[in-house]
Parts: sequence; structure tokens; C-alpha cells
Amino acid sequence: MHGFKGSSASKGVTDLDDVEKNGHASSDDNHIPEPQLNVGGHGGTQRRLKDYQVTMIGFCSGIGTGLFIGTGSAYATAGPAGLLLAYIVVGAVLWAVMQSIAELATLIPTAGSFPHWATRFIDPAVGFSLAISYGYCYTIAIASECSAAAILVSYWTDISTAIVITISLVLILIANLLSVRFFGETEVVTGAIKVACFVGLVIASIVITAGGGPNHEAIGFRYWHDPGAWYNYNGITGSTGHFLGFLSAFVNASFSFIGVETVVITAAESINPHRAIPKAADRVTYRIGFFYILGALLISLVVDPRNEDLVSGTGNANSSPWVIAIKEAGISVLPSIVNACILISAWSAGSSYCWVGSRMIVAMTTDHQLPQIFGRTTKNGVPWVAVIVAWLFGPLAYLSLGEGGPSQAFTWLLNLSTVAGLIAWATLCACYIRFHRALKVQGISRKTFPWKSPFQPFTAWFGFIGSAVITLVAGFPVFLAGNWNTADFIASYVGIPIFIVPIILWKVFKKSKFVRAKDMDLWSGRLATSVQAVQR
Repeated sequence: MHGFKGSSASKGVTDLDDVEKNGHASSDDNHIPEPQLNVGGHGGTQRRLKDYQVTMIGFCSGIGTGLFIGTGSAYATAGPAGLLLAYIVVGAVLWAVMQSIAELATLIPTAGSFPHWATRFIDPAVGFSLAISYGYCYTIAIASECSAAAILVSYWTDISTAIVITISLVLILIANLLSVRFFGETEVVTGAIKVACFVGLVIASIVITAGGGPNHEAIGFRYWHDPGAWYNYNGITGSTGHFLGFLSAFVNASFSFIGVETVVITAAESINPHRAIPKAADRVTYRIGFFYILGALLISLVVDPRNEDLVSGTGNANSSPWVIAIKEAGISVLPSIVNACILISAWSAGSSYCWVGSRMIVAMTTDHQLPQIFGRTTKNGVPWVAVIVAWLFGPLAYLSLGEGGPSQAFTWLLNLSTVAGLIAWATLCACYIRFHRALKVQGISRKTFPWKSPFQPFTAWFGFIGSAVITLVAGFPVFLAGNWNTADFIASYVGIPIFIVPIILWKVFKKSKFVRAKDMDLWSGRLATSVQAVQR
């Protein structure tokens, strides 16, 4: 089996050459054999994340201000049906992406995962570019969440924005420099708070729409009839306005969904990725249905899309459709509680984004696209250099102190990170499509895999096409008559050249070649238990 060698350099690591000879390995989940360092995408991180931590990361990671606040502006432009349909469509695309990359992660749980797969299954130039594009997507998102945290605190007090941003940055750095198990526990705790908050909002919404609030006003499906299921986009009437309103919800829905896929990156640090990653992929379906689709439906029941507070641009709970509904129902205590939960969500999302950004850097070291110093780890397996480098993008949040205020900075950072995330979705699906092709060419059956995603390769093709379409229409408002704005155009589409230019540069200077299916390495980085399945 070419390109697949073992290492017994550390305790609990079995030489995979012995597995090839003897056909068995230890079944102890805490001592799963590892591939050799810097071979097959393996870095110096350690497997310390337990199954329940991976599960919670998969169910709640990346949930920040986009879900709790950002849906308001999308609802105001798309209306009840437009918002709901946008979340269903983007959710379907995300599901396809997740199923595809979860199969790869279960089979080949390598450091950083994403850029390494692009390097192996498409072209090293694409892997290099994906690491940069996806890395900046998440390192910029750190600043986005810190900026949002400052706005959220302004709901209660006029404390300096700089102080809140600084506190947020310090908390994020601490959470990432300690062991990955500590990071996992913080995700479990904050995830539990997010779930509790959302369950509370679901219950409150049902009570409000049924007339159980202090004002005893039953709402039902009132806003689906007046102003109607579809809302006119910027005064454009008829089916054109309705369709544009639907498109306008795409970017917001995408921002809310981006981050769900990061659970796959935990495969390299999961104690048992063969069990944890498939479970996380299966639960993504429930997450999409519970947090996003149910959330969009309930918002359409309790808030009028014409409510001016939805587009007030405050960036805190005052712009949250949930809080607006709670206030209008006459409930006075809940808004502050919800704002506190959203603040915790912002801090949690920022910490998660720093973790992802650092793992992209580690992935680049394993593919020898960065100096090895960036992959250095502590005795607990924390890539401290990569963490600090990723975290250094966080201070971009101080841009919110400039002219235009925090909301302008937050919008810019949101747009930049959203486009990069969508490009990554499309690229990852392309990785699976190429991988699936290589399996056929090399005569390898998926029946030997620890876990198989459904309907492949059609699932991956759906994810690829869907992600590409959303990326291209993300900045459509600037092309409407009288709406041209150069700054908005750049913010919406700068992610595309940021992805393409590194590919060209790598091809020119490194002269990398497109990986042909017959030459593709389908073995490096697998765990011993995967090899066992093939031998059986």
C-alpha cells in the first residue's frame, strides 16, 4: 500500500507495517494508531477530543450572531416564505457538503483535513489556495465575532468598545492555547447554553403566537397573509421583487450555516473519528432542521417583516427578531437574557474560528507549504505558533472603532468571510468528486470504508453546484439599476480572486500538476482500523 507507513515514535502508537503483516491492531479507543508525522497529512496534534465533545462541536460550533441577529435583516427583505425557502435550500447544500467531507474525514482523519484533501485529490496549488482562503475566512471571522461582542455589550452599557474587544480576544486566545480537551469542554458548555437559549426562544415563540403573552394577542400565521408570504425587495413588486427577496436571504443564510463543517476538522484530534465523525454528520440534519428551518418558521410567525427594528443596524439584541417579538408581547425580562446568550455565542464562535484557522496553518506545514515552525506543538499537542498566528487577525476588530461605527466593520468582515466559506464548500465537494473517481479507476470499493455517505457522487455534485451558485449570486444587489457600489462589490466578490491568485502563483513557481485519478494516493493518513477493513 503505497505512501502508508507507520510510526512507533510515541506511546500508544502501533507500527502500521505490523498491521499489514498481522492483520490486526489494538482496539483500545484511546490508543488508535497514528500515521507518521508529516506523512499523509499527519501533524503534531494529539487525539484528545472525546466523542461527546465532537458531538457538541458538530451540533453547535459556529453558531454566533448570524443565527440570533442576522436573520432579522434577511427576513425584512425576503418575507416569511423567502426566508424559509432560503434556509431550506442553503441547508440542503450544506447537508450535501457535510455528507461528502464527513466520509473523507472518517477514512482519512488528517491535520486540518481540508487543504490536505485538495492537495491530494485535485492539485497542490488548490490545496495551498484553499488553506489561504479558508484560513482567512475564519481568522477574519474572529474579528467579526469580537466586533459583534462589543455591539452586544452596548445593549446594557456605554463601556468602551476597545475594552470589550480586548477582553474577547484574550478569552479566545486562552481557550485555544490550553489543551484541545479544554477547548472541547468550553464548546460543550457554551453549546449547552446555545441550545438552552434556542429552546427557550422556541417555547416563547409558540406561546406568543398562540396569544399566551402578557398582551394576550394571538398572531398565528397573520404575517403570512399581511403583508404576505413573499415580500417585495426594495420596492420592486411582483414575482421579480419576490425572487430578489429570496436571493437576498441567501447571503445571510449562508453566513449562519458557515462553520457547521468545522466539526470534520476535529477528526485529526478525535479519540475515535470512525465513530464520532459519522455521528456528527448524521446530527447535522437535526441541527439544520432545529436551529435554522424551525427558527425561520417561528420568526415568520411572531414578527412583522415590516418592523423597522429588524433593519435598525444596532447589531445587538434590539435587532434580533426574537427579542423584537418578546418586547412586543410585553415580556420585559427575557431580552437581556437573550442578549447575554448571544454574547456567549459570539465568544464561542470566535474561539472556534481561531481553532479552525490554526488547524489550516498546521495543514500547510504537513504538506510542506509553510515552514515547519508553524506546526510546533506543546506537550499537550496544541499548535501554539499556529494559534497565535491565526489569533493575530483578531485585532482587525478594532476597525469597528473607526468611522462608520461597529456595524459597518461587522458587515464588511461578514461579507469577506461568507464568500470564502462558500468557495471552500464548493472546493471540498470537488475533492470528494475527484476522490470518488479515483476509487473507480483504482478498483477500490467503498464497502470497505468505516462509514459511507449516501447517494454519492450525486450528493457531492449537488453540494458543488449549489455552493458555486450561491457564491455567484451573493453580491447581486450591486448589479441592480442604480445600486452600484464599488465597496460592496469588492466585499462580495474579493474572495474569488483571493482563491484564484494563489493557485496561479503556486502553479507558476512550484509547477505543480493536476493529480490524475490513477495516481491518486488513497491510503496515506488512514488509521490502522481502516486498513484492517480493507484486508478483510
